[in-house]
Amino acid sequence: MREQQTPGRVVVVGAGMVAHRFAEQLVERPGAWRLTVVGDESWAPYDRVHLSDAITGRAPEDLLLDPTVWDDERVELVTGDYVESLDRDARTVTTRSGRVLEYDDLVLATGSWAWVPRTEGADLPGVLAYRTLDDIARITAWVDDRSRALGRPVRGAVVGGGVLGLEAAAALQNLGATATVVEFADRLMAVQLDAGGGEALRVLVADKGMDVRTTTAATRVVAGADGAVTALELSDGDVLDVDVVVFSTGIRPRDRLARESGLGIGERGGVLVGPTCRSSDPRVWAIGECASHDGECAGLVAPGNAMADVVADQLFGGSSTYTRAADGTKLKGVGVEAASFGDVLALTPDALEVTFADPVAKSYRKLVVSDDARTLLGGVFVGDTALYSSLRPLLGRPLGADPSAFLASGGEAPVSADLPDDVVVCSCANVTAGTIRGAVTEHGCQSVGEVKTCTKAGTVCGSCVPLLTKIVNVSLTQAGVAVSNAMCEHFAMSRAELFALVRGGTERTFTEIVAAHGTGRGCAICRPVVASILSSLGVGHVLQPDQAPLQDTNDHLLANLQKDGTYSVVPRMPGGEVTPEKLLALATIAQDFGLFTRVTGAQRIGMFGARQDQLPAIWRRLVDAGFESGQAYGKSLRAVKTCVGSTWCRFGVQDSSSMAVRLELRYRGLRSPHKFKVGVSGCARECAEARGKDVGVIATAAGWNVYVGGNGGFTPRHASLLAEDLDAETLVRVIDRFLALYIRSADRLQRTAPWVADFPGGLDELRAIVVDDRDGLAAELEAEVERHVAGYVDEWQATLDDPAKLASFTPYLNAPQAADPSLAYEPRRGQRVPAAPSAPSVPPVPSGPTGPTAVCQVADLTPERGAGALLGTVPVALFRLSDERVLAVQQRDPFSGANVLSRGIVGDRAGRATITSPMHKQVWDLETGECLDPVGKDPLPLQTFHVTLSEGAVLVSP
Repeated sequence: MREQQTPGRVVVVGAGMVAHRFAEQLVERPGAWRLTVVGDESWAPYDRVHLSDAITGRAPEDLLLDPTVWDDERVELVTGDYVESLDRDARTVTTRSGRVLEYDDLVLATGSWAWVPRTEGADLPGVLAYRTLDDIARITAWVDDRSRALGRPVRGAVVGGGVLGLEAAAALQNLGATATVVEFADRLMAVQLDAGGGEALRVLVADKGMDVRTTTAATRVVAGADGAVTALELSDGDVLDVDVVVFSTGIRPRDRLARESGLGIGERGGVLVGPTCRSSDPRVWAIGECASHDGECAGLVAPGNAMADVVADQLFGGSSTYTRAADGTKLKGVGVEAASFGDVLALTPDALEVTFADPVAKSYRKLVVSDDARTLLGGVFVGDTALYSSLRPLLGRPLGADPSAFLASGGEAPVSADLPDDVVVCSCANVTAGTIRGAVTEHGCQSVGEVKTCTKAGTVCGSCVPLLTKIVNVSLTQAGVAVSNAMCEHFAMSRAELFALVRGGTERTFTEIVAAHGTGRGCAICRPVVASILSSLGVGHVLQPDQAPLQDTNDHLLANLQKDGTYSVVPRMPGGEVTPEKLLALATIAQDFGLFTRVTGAQRIGMFGARQDQLPAIWRRLVDAGFESGQAYGKSLRAVKTCVGSTWCRFGVQDSSSMAVRLELRYRGLRSPHKFKVGVSGCARECAEARGKDVGVIATAAGWNVYVGGNGGFTPRHASLLAEDLDAETLVRVIDRFLALYIRSADRLQRTAPWVADFPGGLDELRAIVVDDRDGLAAELEAEVERHVAGYVDEWQATLDDPAKLASFTPYLNAPQAADPSLAYEPRRGQRVPAAPSAPSVPPVPSGPTGPTAVCQVADLTPERGAGALLGTVPVALFRLSDERVLAVQQRDPFSGANVLSRGIVGDRAGRATITSPMHKQVWDLETGECLDPVGKDPLPLQTFHVTLSEGAVLVSP
């Protein structure tokens, strides 16, 4: 062992997932070491586990692993260059481009290559592999080109019925091709499944439209007149008519560099390494699929990551060693559930097999246990993998119960939060239960998302997330971390709990709800939540007298507040469609009111700069032109983005435009815990970017795939596949259920992405409820959406028809026509935009009346809601409280400079009457003007005014 405690120049040959893991480990350590990673692919390291996502709608760039690793100045990533030779004496490697890299330590992470058996015609055009992003691109291009040339769907065959083979077959189907799977063994996934599991998987795969041929092999690929594939001959004498053949028959370690340099090679290939992952040359290490340890080359990412951790530790003088843990495998990207771990074939002497098969549900479960039925040795799950994540960590440990209790219908996984600290929960990232608990107790993580970021657990295949969630939740409780469900000081429960109480109760106003379930006047947190709950339950108009004071900033005036106190107007354009006549109407309105116009990211046209008093007049003309509210202001459906689909596009396989219009008209105005967006793409090219939406719909040749839990914004996230190949009616029902469940159970301002990520039991549990209707909630959830659809009324149309609601759009009660003195504009690219604001300050008090001045009648003020008035030339915000007091403060928000405080939310904090600014949510005491949420060192208090009431009149004085 060398005395060196920190490495010097480290070179990694290979830029896959394991190389990325090694780089991650190094950048977390101090020192002046240097790392160069050389990869022959043009891509930076990417997630091969989810390779098939690149066909089902995910952009290749979205598969890239954490790019911040490469930001470290000590690290260099080289892509698109191949290491040709290794000179161990000189300690250099030379790349194809001629670059010579010196090293003190060399790490071989060259991975493996897709092995193709000797098959005549295997080099023909249309014979492809399924291993890399470039393979995906070649398959996609070939299928597209052949389908156009042939004028019909492409017929495909996949040689190999393992995990990757089934993923390749699903990929062909997602591209609109048919798929026949050819497997030499007597069952699918022969390495991972027993005979019963293989047969159950065959049935499920056949239900997906795949033809399965087992106990046969490909012997010859036949070319047509153009030299491309036309047929595949099998060893049993059958001939398949095919236009593309994908080989997925196994992998072999990429060990050429090691062989040519004289390093020790394993009997079955691979760089021979010992427990430290050091090769026969003490300066050369090998990790991942190219390393042969105990005569085996691991073909999974988990052991490769474990090797990367060992080498990183060794380079810094550590003593870690590698011992391969029992593998677990879970099928992904096929739309069929299958998973296994441990001794699936019960090869352990005297092992017992406990099985449960449900032919109706098409599921198969098996546990392999020791002869005393105590120790878990393996498991097989097909059709229902809910037990996989909880049982796999118990491999080799006491099961804790009768095995049959887990397998029968209604059986549950063990309470896994009590796992010993050394149990590996996330095998992909080699994270133990103790590390997860430590993330909570030692590093202050207080959510599953934070633990994922801290430990990397659950960030690769995701199968451990249900177990991870249980451990985190129990650890938080045991650590005494205050994880309060209280929304605010007025409601000691979560939004979901309050929703359930209101839904099941009879209270239908804020006053009734806070009296029954809370305390005080409310605040800017709970009032909008109650408003949203009431709207979700179909209770009244958002601006009716008992709900108007509850509305958040934008719902306050049914428009989006802008930084200068004006508003944007965004009418609905279902599916992004708009007639020329409506476009002309928009142009005329924008011109007449001097509004700034632009196309929004949601395929609509936004008009900016509308004053509060102009909104009714603008919307009257929009409604007359056939437009309706776009709800761009609410925590509700914003829009459904779509492509033109099969209506116009030559690649479209379904009418995405019509589906988008249908969904937008169905969910318009549906209030929810947070805004949500929907996308509908007409094919796998994903032009509508549906997987970046809360609900994403992508057309397939067989129907529609639906994805959930995506969003852009501050923390972008791609949606996860919920269900595949749905017909239109089933698709709508599934989305209904998903949205209704989300509205019921999400937290305040929680988008669908974190809600899905933190859903107890993970995506599998969500799928069981929403798609499979395991709990019998489907009809109830669908009915809630149907009630919304039946009761939908355009909010602006209803407002325009009600003089009482229109009164709230008057900026100054005693000067309805007065212009806001704070508004100022400057020209930019042919339109006008707000001028740069002045520095935040308390505004000077202009000259004006010094004595009490009548500004309005008490009856003009809505209880618990603000209104504006002018005291001479001074804009004042008036507030009538529930106890009939009237308070007045300056109208100007001192932090933004906009005259908007009368549009804020009235509430209380610790018994003090408060106003929350609609601009940036700062809170002031209404009686004293004290800022309760100061920004920086300057608290910027509000100027208060003296108010007296006389014979129903409101008199204000400085």
